[in-house]
Amino acid sequence: MDNPTEPVESTATSRSGTISVRTTEQGLPLGISIDPAELHRDPEGLAAEVLRLCGQAANRAGLARRRQMEEAGVAPDMIALMNLPTPELVARAELADEEEYDVEPQSWLRAE
Repeated sequence: MDNPTEPVESTATSRSGTISVRTTEQGLPLGISIDPAELHRDPEGLAAEVLRLCGQAANRAGLARRRQMEEAGVAPDMIALMNLPTPELVARAELADEEEYDVEPQSWLRAE
């Protein structure tokens, strides 16, 4: 992640560990791993979980890009124009997902 022109990737995994997605900061899936047991689930539920994890991974990758820009000395107003997620936004989104999908918190980031 030393080169700001290289794509930033992140991974998100279901609480059970049976579904994992790797995406770019825009949410483009680069890899999806699904345990064969998950293939017996309702297809709409499985698709919703994959999409939720893509969003979670994209937020994390966007946050990594934000940190990369900050470390490179990019001015805060320029970073704001990039519309990259903040730590607070990522924490709130993950906690909201966990409440909506009735899972235990996986994020230790704190929303203020």
